[in-house]
Amino acid sequence: MKQKMSRNALVTRVTKETKIRLELNLDGGGEARVDTGIGFFDHMLISFARHGFFDLDLKVEGDLHVDGHHTVEDTGIVIGQAIREALSDKAGIRRYGSFLLPMDEVLVLCAIDLSGRPYLNFNAKYATERTGDFENELVREFFYAVSYSAGMNLHIKLLDGTNSHHITEAMFKAFAKALCEAVTVDSRIVGALSTKGTI
Repeated sequence: MKQKMSRNALVTRVTKETKIRLELNLDGGGEARVDTGIGFFDHMLISFARHGFFDLDLKVEGDLHVDGHHTVEDTGIVIGQAIREALSDKAGIRRYGSFLLPMDEVLVLCAIDLSGRPYLNFNAKYATERTGDFENELVREFFYAVSYSAGMNLHIKLLDGTNSHHITEAMFKAFAKALCEAVTVDSRIVGALSTKGTI
């Protein structure tokens, strides 16, 4: 079902560690302009936007002279805030989304409940510490920040595969596809999809 109006959010966050400006349109076409200062992370976020059909405009200035942790974590916080803001009262959305994504030898499962209750279940191991200059342990930190900031129940599981690049990219793409499903408006749903009347 084509959305009648765009669901947008503009979020800025400034700390002593990062300066972030993000625009998100949940009803976009997958266009992305991303500059975090971390090339591999940019690639992942562009993939997220493209495969979820989200428009994303993101600029991050972080303390990369320290490491990438604050940049990645704070970006996750801001993306989560933007998702929450763009969804407003969540009226009419499917709420749940899941996707099983293959990428070469890798298979990743992602499942989402936009319940308002934050929780991350992340199950994956990497054979290497880094993918290029990107620290692989930051993948979990990113998704933790998104889940808690957005108020979503998020499960990500690596079912098979060993290549670090493929693992992370499959996670971002699976997350995009699952979120796209969860935020889709369904004409059969009146108000929030909950017996409580709110989510």
